[in-house]
Amino acid sequence: QVHLVESGGGLVQVGGSLTLSCVASGRAFTNNPMAWFRQAPEKEREFVAGMKMNGIGTSYGADVKGRFRISRDNLKNAVYLHMNMVKFEDTAVYYCAASRGLAVSTMSSGYDYWGQGTHVTVSS
Repeated sequence: QVHLVESGGGLVQVGGSLTLSCVASGRAFTNNPMAWFRQAPEKEREFVAGMKMNGIGTSYGADVKGRFRISRDNLKNAVYLHMNMVKFEDTAVYYCAASRGLAVSTMSSGYDYWGQGTHVTVSS
């Protein structure tokens, strides 16, 4: 059984940095995309960033491009989200996702496995 477990969420000041981690177990995703999505209160889930291990097809949501960076560790079967210059509007539950497919998708439907989410709150 596949499990994705996120960690690293919490409170961060506006303009600060935070790194989220997600470790997968039960299946290797060496050749498959992994991604981050987020959902703010009363908003739909939105794509944040996704990548394959070889970096091909790495993609970022428009709201985070230039501020966030996604990275992966093949040996740990993990994906990370490095959040920089955070804004109040980055407050959300952040979800890790993994796909059995081969292409990075910006749609939730493109992913087969999901973590339970980690809360990020940006404060003044």
